[in-house]
Amino acid sequence: MPELTLGVTLAVLAAALAHATWNAMIKSSGDVLLDMTLVVFFAGIATAPFLPFVEFPGAAVWPFIGASMLIHIAYYFALVGAYRAGDLSHGYPLMRGLAPLLTSLCAIWWLGEAPRPLVWVGIVLICSGVLSLGLAGFDWRHSRVSTHWALANAFIIALYTLVDAAGVRAAAAPQSYVVWLFVLDALPFPILIFVLKRRELTAYARRFWLRGLFSGALSAAAYGVVLWAMTRAPVAAVAALRETSVIFAALIGAWLLKEGHIARRLVGAATVAAGVIALKI
Repeated sequence: MPELTLGVTLAVLAAALAHATWNAMIKSSGDVLLDMTLVVFFAGIATAPFLPFVEFPGAAVWPFIGASMLIHIAYYFALVGAYRAGDLSHGYPLMRGLAPLLTSLCAIWWLGEAPRPLVWVGIVLICSGVLSLGLAGFDWRHSRVSTHWALANAFIIALYTLVDAAGVRAAAAPQSYVVWLFVLDALPFPILIFVLKRRELTAYARRFWLRGLFSGALSAAAYGVVLWAMTRAPVAAVAALRETSVIFAALIGAWLLKEGHIARRLVGAATVAAGVIALKI
């Protein structure tokens, strides 16, 4: 059974910060859908220079890449829906908090991984803290649509996490799977939005291409590190640890985006931190 080392832990925490940052940038943008499109496209552009340095994926890997690309289209639309309808500090924790628990349960059946009891404690603590962050200041009348999108996305996140974990392990080299996935994934969703909103997307890209490039690079780096970590440590532990990104997202939402409820979110952050400690004991 692979172990969660200190080096892998620090790498995943850095990826969590990067993930929260690009999500906050999308939420604070002028048009969430168009900004999401730029992030997806430029994540592929930022990754493309690495193609000559990785192996071409074998036949066993392509079904995982294809499935992941399809699932990610649903993920992008659900993410846009959640951010259009509600706050970053509400939708983000909900969609990220339930996903690792679902991933952990499914990993037992799909990947044959049964986490140690203390790892389960850490996973539950992290999920509980994450959900409490999202429910701080919850008002069903104003947050219903955002909640529906976020919960739907939790299932989508769990699904693509399992697919990618299996795919990256099936690949001869993890970096090959990561690079090819991001380059190819940069095509379907942006092409679809270009067809639907050609004029708006073109004008938006001219103004905000640099922002899109930065966010896309963060997106690619964040998920690439997580997939690499899943080849070095249990999928359930990595999936839970990466959701510490909600601490960063909650703080960004409360302080920079002025979404409030700082005190209650600090309690949730402390619960997440306790879960991280339990993963490492």
